[in-house]
Amino acid sequence: MKRAIPDAIASLSERFGDKLSTSAAIRSHHASSVTSHVTVAPDAVLFPASTQDVVDAVTICHRYRCPVVAFGTGTSTEGQISAEHGGLTIDLSRMNRVVRVSPADLDCTVEAGVTRKALNAALRDTGLFFPIDPGADASIGGMASTRASGTNAVRYGTMRELVMSLRVVLADGQLIDTGSRARKSSAGYDLTRLFVGAEGTLGIITEVTLRLAPIPERIGAAVCTFPTVEAAVSAVVAATQSAIPLARAELLDALQIEACNRYSKLDLAVQPTLFLEFHGTQLAVDEQVGLMTAIATEFGGGTFRWATATEDRTKLWQARHDVWWAALALRPGSQGVPTDICVPISELPGVIAQTCQDVAELDLIAPLCGHVGDGNFHLCVLVNPEDEDEKRRIVELNTRMIAQAHAVGGTCTGEHGIGTGKMDYLVAERGTAMMALASLKRALDPRNIMNPGKVLRVADYQPYQ
Repeated sequence: MKRAIPDAIASLSERFGDKLSTSAAIRSHHASSVTSHVTVAPDAVLFPASTQDVVDAVTICHRYRCPVVAFGTGTSTEGQISAEHGGLTIDLSRMNRVVRVSPADLDCTVEAGVTRKALNAALRDTGLFFPIDPGADASIGGMASTRASGTNAVRYGTMRELVMSLRVVLADGQLIDTGSRARKSSAGYDLTRLFVGAEGTLGIITEVTLRLAPIPERIGAAVCTFPTVEAAVSAVVAATQSAIPLARAELLDALQIEACNRYSKLDLAVQPTLFLEFHGTQLAVDEQVGLMTAIATEFGGGTFRWATATEDRTKLWQARHDVWWAALALRPGSQGVPTDICVPISELPGVIAQTCQDVAELDLIAPLCGHVGDGNFHLCVLVNPEDEDEKRRIVELNTRMIAQAHAVGGTCTGEHGIGTGKMDYLVAERGTAMMALASLKRALDPRNIMNPGKVLRVADYQPYQ
């Protein structure tokens, strides 16, 4: 049976009326994001208001074998939202209720379209916050789907650690809950972790139950310059190995600092710089700062420059979150190619040093930043879209970076995900385990309608029914 997308769209239109759009502008918007990959617009976009709407839409799409792509805020970087085979995009932005908050249990349940900033605004009077901050004001459902992390991950973990349970619509329209609110469980397979990071290829997340964290008594933020990138990274590695509970440890190289100074109106020294944050009681933060100062001095670090007022701290971290736009402004008319890898922290100084050497050898402009407390760093490689040779060199740089990561036991992506852009690198990383991934995909999505063409090419392993 072939896909019957027009029949599916007609059936969806009958069921949903003006919640469904086939407008060219809306379809085009849902194929655009910060990705550098070519994307494809869907045939229609649905704006569901409830989980039942999603169930009904997926049931119809399953009947007609119509592809389904979930959409949150469109901030993914590896082409996850591209409708590679056309079909329906389900935009979950209208499913934006905070369903439940339990301050006593430090958890909450939200619909998938709630954004991280909206959630923290809703938590403002509870004494709690949701610590995952990938920079963009991403939706919670999208963050779960890509296993997002961000600057706080070194202290609080990633979405993998903070998602307790999910409500998921499977490929045939069946609705399941993957877990409970219990803090631990040994009951059966860990379905929650299966869907966290699946990028919408196994089902559509409609609700997320999350762990929350208490707002710390004291927050101290500072920047510290270093003579080299390697020295800055080595200082963080030493701090981590010394069990200093850093809340944030972000590296920006000199070029990225120059970009941030221009874009965010800062006046930082143009040197490799660590952005650091410490959380805890008054005494605990004093102790952490003392230990980190001693380690930074050992690696040639300069005097800590503190952002003590809330507005100063907010400005500092907003500049860190705006590094993408700051980098693009370095070369007007350019496009950005974002990439990331993650390696064991002891290997990070050497891998970053080699990457910087590769950037210079390939004559590329690539500001560097990273969540170096957990071994993850990024490049925003600036490319002239008309320069085919430059594009080739960027592919070569990405290949070298990932080969380095694999050589030291790391991964091809720490938080961007696979999407369409890193499928071949995933094969190199997982090897024969790809057969198991393909088997899971076939079992849960036998008609290959859930975000097809992402993460893995299942047809390479076994044809669909």
